[in-house]
Amino acid sequence: MSDVKAVNDLVLKHKSLKTEISKIIIGQEEAVNFVLLSIFCGGHSLLIGVPGLAKTLLVNTVSDVLGLKFNRIQFTPDLMPSDILGSEILDENRKFKFIKGPIFSNIILADEINRTPPKTQAALLEAMQERSVTVSGNHYKLELPFFVLATQNPIEQEGTYPLPEAQLDRFMFSINLEYPSFKEEVAVVKSTTSNIFQKVNAILSGDEIIAIQNLIRKIPVTDNVIEYAVTLVGKTRPKSSAATEMVKNYLDWGAGPRASQNLILAAKAYAAVHGKYSPDIEDVKAVAIPILSHRIVKNYKAEAEGVSITDIIESLL
Repeated sequence: MSDVKAVNDLVLKHKSLKTEISKIIIGQEEAVNFVLLSIFCGGHSLLIGVPGLAKTLLVNTVSDVLGLKFNRIQFTPDLMPSDILGSEILDENRKFKFIKGPIFSNIILADEINRTPPKTQAALLEAMQERSVTVSGNHYKLELPFFVLATQNPIEQEGTYPLPEAQLDRFMFSINLEYPSFKEEVAVVKSTTSNIFQKVNAILSGDEIIAIQNLIRKIPVTDNVIEYAVTLVGKTRPKSSAATEMVKNYLDWGAGPRASQNLILAAKAYAAVHGKYSPDIEDVKAVAIPILSHRIVKNYKAEAEGVSITDIIESLL
């Protein structure tokens, strides 16, 4: 099948996926779009929102529509790395036998990921980056496709452990879920307080998702688009000569090279689902905020003056 036909097929599949998801998830269109984009790129996403915005339901629904194996891990302060990865036990023949943990699945919902100590958070790092885990010196490959969709509650600080920068950088997108509009909230209340339950159909299989990921990587990109992405990321670094006054005043740290890679991958996917065969600068701009927002660190001056990360990124766009 030609790549042009494959992109045209992807547009139709993307529409079907969104139609199925909208049976369960009302509104939150931007969040749905970015979760699907991260899956098409083979990336992980961090969903940030107050309780009750259907973060867990969204991940559940996406896994149903994609026909993938799904595991939910509830992160708590006493969660141990072996609770995620699995552990070795002695069987009846006095031989060590590895019992797989919940990480051995296609989609992992890491619920309230910032509730667990750094040692346990680090257990996810190798899985997210290498698509494999090491237990007692033995190496185990994870089944592909593999995604971590993590949720985080932005308002509760007590009993939470902020994610280290190295781990945040492993997430392709940081997606903020907003409160629903009045009409959307009315529709949510109607649908969740009746006894009519919607069922979604699986649209894609694991093999089809891997084929889409390969297709996205094959999409050509012109040099000026790559240069725009790299320049944009460079502008977020306060010590760079390209940094604007706003960046120098309000940021402690800028984004690293992984941000540039993710901008181009996401722009390819964004272009493809909109029926374009190559991304342009507008596609890079469309994905910039969720890719950059968790990779740059603002300083106390920005906090004091109420300048948000989004304001700073928008000033660069």
